[in-house]
Amino acid sequence: MAVLRFRVYWEEDDAVYRDVAIKHTQNFKELHDAILKAYEFDNKHKATFHRSNDHWQRGREISLEKYDKPYKAEPLLMEETTVGSEIREPNQKFIYIYDFNKNWTFLVELINVSKEENPKLVYPCTVRSEGIAPSQYGTKGLVGDKLAEVEEKYDLASVGDGFGEEGEEEDGTGEEEDESTEDDTAF
Repeated sequence: MAVLRFRVYWEEDDAVYRDVAIKHTQNFKELHDAILKAYEFDNKHKATFHRSNDHWQRGREISLEKYDKPYKAEPLLMEETTVGSEIREPNQKFIYIYDFNKNWTFLVELINVSKEENPKLVYPCTVRSEGIAPSQYGTKGLVGDKLAEVEEKYDLASVGDGFGEEGEEEDGTGEEEDESTEDDTAF
């Protein structure tokens, strides 16, 4: 059974991403749930995937629920569509949109296909995490341990700035130089 590894970038900052591994026989609803879990988002809002090309243009829609969409093809349903059935290229891309009011957009790219399953993992799962995930509801989400880690990591209060009082520089010996002894008439 093939295991697909997707890199899920947050559209606003491509340095923030999560790698999600999923079996090719699992469906898009499971991938949807895995992405939300990887980014620590709740599961209260509507979502959709779009098959995409290399230029991130939206193609066939794979929706969480059925709805009428005039003038367009009816979307596939996440629960009925396996991830493997929508892979058309070796680096297949999808656009994932969550919470249509906030319009959270993630770029999902296939980065690896493996024939071997890891028996220690329960698929789908997050296998790599880079960057600090955006807070789904703003800064109110940053509480507890995470906020403390950020404060400790970036606490610059104990680091000196290399300057003495009011613009006076130190020469490293702890003594201040007296500039009045230099001969200003040489110029």
